Amino acid sequence: MKVLHVAAECRPLLKTGGLADVVAALPAAQRTAGTDARVLLPGFPAILDALRDKQRVGQLPSLFDAQSAVLWQGAHPAGFPLYVIEAPGLFDRTGNPYADANHHPYDDNHRRFALLGWVAAKIAAGFMPDWRPDVVHAHDWHAGLAAAYVRQAACSPTVATVFTVHNLAYQGLFPARYHGELGLPPDYFHMDGLEFYGQLSFIKAGLVYSDRISAVSPSYAREIQTAEYGCGLDGLLSARRDMLSGILNGVDEAEWDPATDPHLPVHFHAGAQDGKAAAKVALQLEMGLEAQAGALLFGVVSRLTEQKGLSLLLAEAEHVAALGGQIALLGSGDVELEAGFRNLAKQHAGRIAVHIGFDEGLSHRIFAGADVIVIPSRFEPCGLTQMYAQRYGALPLVRRTGGLADTVNDCSLENLADDSASGFVFERFDVHDLHAAVRRAFTLYKDPARWQQVVAHAMSLRHGWDKAAASYLALYQSCNDDRW
Repeated sequence: MKVLHVAAECRPLLKTGGLADVVAALPAAQRTAGTDARVLLPGFPAILDALRDKQRVGQLPSLFDAQSAVLWQGAHPAGFPLYVIEAPGLFDRTGNPYADANHHPYDDNHRRFALLGWVAAKIAAGFMPDWRPDVVHAHDWHAGLAAAYVRQAACSPTVATVFTVHNLAYQGLFPARYHGELGLPPDYFHMDGLEFYGQLSFIKAGLVYSDRISAVSPSYAREIQTAEYGCGLDGLLSARRDMLSGILNGVDEAEWDPATDPHLPVHFHAGAQDGKAAAKVALQLEMGLEAQAGALLFGVVSRLTEQKGLSLLLAEAEHVAALGGQIALLGSGDVELEAGFRNLAKQHAGRIAVHIGFDEGLSHRIFAGADVIVIPSRFEPCGLTQMYAQRYGALPLVRRTGGLADTVNDCSLENLADDSASGFVFERFDVHDLHAAVRRAFTLYKDPARWQQVVAHAMSLRHGWDKAAASYLALYQSCNDDRW
């Protein structure tokens, strides 16, 4: 089976979030399983600069004010083919790929990502004589129009379309007047098409016109059918529930492996955890915390945003310090949250340490050195942090939502008894519920034998991409079953 993934970013060429990790790892896993998976990307400078074995595929029409556009083929470091649209008038901008230096979305984003979807449909219609996909698999709102263009081009009888929701909160909304610039028929803009409360919605295009929809965890697939998490699209998603699946993301188990991780000062694995104690002391020294082996160390590796629930931790942090615990935080984002954590670090020097920004190596060392990783999200479509944490023997402390609910079993008495516990889970987005979970962590930590039992189980869990690759193949095949 031949699959064309369509997305705005792909690690390591360009990454602003978890989407890039998925778009790099899933095609690689699919090719290992025998699927001919390839990726189409916009030609942002970082992507073009990193493209290996670059070969010209062909000239593209001058649409969406692109003026000059060329399709190139190259290779991803993992070995799968990449197609990249070089359109300097639309994509050749320094800095953030989606917004200007003042964090304002570019005024022509609708045209920029319309071109991405249009080229996907062009490839599906046979633009390249030697390769044509059986499935166009679009990711998030940037690629949402791909399914609409495939439908318009009448590729749909032979080419299936799948749309994956990575985060429904980001919808690609534009003024209705832009519909005329997209090259789609007027009747695509209506309540059962691209129209969303008087605006033009790219993500809705993916939800309406794709043959199948997936969300990045089973729980998130259920949640987005509710008013609380549906972002105004819950009615549509409920109506298409038979076409909606939840497929849990995976992690790159070769990159995230404490037995071989080059970012760590010492290595360890589930059967030999002595190195984790050394990694903890090394992290305490690196971040300016008191070198206390017995202090329960809470780690945070996160964007500092309201979605991630870090306001709860900000309110709970002094209690952690008062109970004798420590916090090592790496992240950036909301200026008020950044200032709040900086102030806490000043007030509790040696107990709370904060690094504002991002440091890939330090993120690995926090997972290795922390006893607990805190992820108190308001909502979390999938989340990879909790899976990284389990790989490194840091028990996730999470709110029960989305992929967090699917990957972390609470250290309740019954789960401890049957050896299924793998972290700490609280229910309500409430500082009192978080505090109760923190206290449970301190209580369990006082029982070293049982703590090590839970850590060993968490480290034994497998979250590789092979399961997701098999699930997506079944989803693709279900599209063909409908056609036959």
